[in-house]
Amino acid sequence: MNDDSPAQSDLTVRLAPGVGQFNAAQWNSLGGDRNPFISHEFLTSLEDSGSVGEGTGWDPAPIAITDGQDRLLAAMPSYAKGHSQGEYVFDQSWADALHRAGRNYYPKLQIASPFTPANGPRLLLSDPALSGHLLKGAEIVCEQNGLSSAHATFIDPDQVSLFEDADWLLRNDLQFHWLNRDYDNFDGFLDELASRKRKNLRKERAAARSGLRIERLTGDDIKPEHWDAFWVFYQDTGARKWGTPYLTREAFTLMGERMGDRMVLILAYDEGVAIAGALNFIGSDAIYGRYWGCTRDVRFLHFELCYYQAIDIAIERRLPRVEAGAQGGHKLARGYEPVQTWSAHWLAEPGFRAAVADFLDREREGVATDQLILDDRTPFKKGG
Repeated sequence: MNDDSPAQSDLTVRLAPGVGQFNAAQWNSLGGDRNPFISHEFLTSLEDSGSVGEGTGWDPAPIAITDGQDRLLAAMPSYAKGHSQGEYVFDQSWADALHRAGRNYYPKLQIASPFTPANGPRLLLSDPALSGHLLKGAEIVCEQNGLSSAHATFIDPDQVSLFEDADWLLRNDLQFHWLNRDYDNFDGFLDELASRKRKNLRKERAAARSGLRIERLTGDDIKPEHWDAFWVFYQDTGARKWGTPYLTREAFTLMGERMGDRMVLILAYDEGVAIAGALNFIGSDAIYGRYWGCTRDVRFLHFELCYYQAIDIAIERRLPRVEAGAQGGHKLARGYEPVQTWSAHWLAEPGFRAAVADFLDREREGVATDQLILDDRTPFKKGG
């Protein structure tokens, strides 16, 4: 630890009933000022709107380290989970295997930003030396409360080694991210693509925007009527994908009030009526596409609002990348490249841990092969 850090005897590791229990400035100083999805504003919007909490299967259980003066030195956004929904790192086969062995997989501890398959810090640290204490605290919480396991998903790549040092099992997968190579504009990006791919993207953008007006809104410019329109879009997508939308209507109002300047709402209008929308969040080094929906199908409009507009914004704001969410091999043809994502897992039962470790070794080989294949299929010019 740093020379001016408090002595370890002054540290307290504690479990809290919600992120709202902590001072916002102290919480954000640990990383929430850089990543929107672990910010105090985002996480408390989920809590205060009822999107997490009683009846959702996501019970807030943040673990924190404080000093003798009750200052927040480290924390992790964590939840007691009664299911595996809304995580985007699939462990249902693990749950089935443990149940067949006569043991319960749920509840478990999930260290994550709920419903958000976006990379970010999972250990919020004033000093990297506190990472071991925080992870040991998570293990103790599981042991004392009868939780089968702890899972940290979509870990910032810079923090993967901290979990590995604590002997957590590592798992990787692939997402498609757009990488900004200092482009001056969208045409500069298109110039890097093979001729046929470049023509296809131009045709898609033209077709998607034909006869429509595209509007970007941020901060106080996002009014209740805009959220009302977007809520209709979000409900439609949520009902088709998940059965029940994860977020409540109030969540969007609270996020708009608390962090509207870190959000960009993109709406498409046809003769003055909003027919589709996409919601993005802005971090210090990325724009994150999160929610989309429409009330009328327009060819290529999904690509325009979710992918191409996000690229425009990243170029304008000089952001290094666009993370457009989970899955979606169709992103590859639109300039989004395969990038590894990471999760880490602690399992209480030694035999179960050994079985999962063996599974992960085999899975990792498949992911590496997939990435090699996908890298070769990107639309960029193939140089000498």
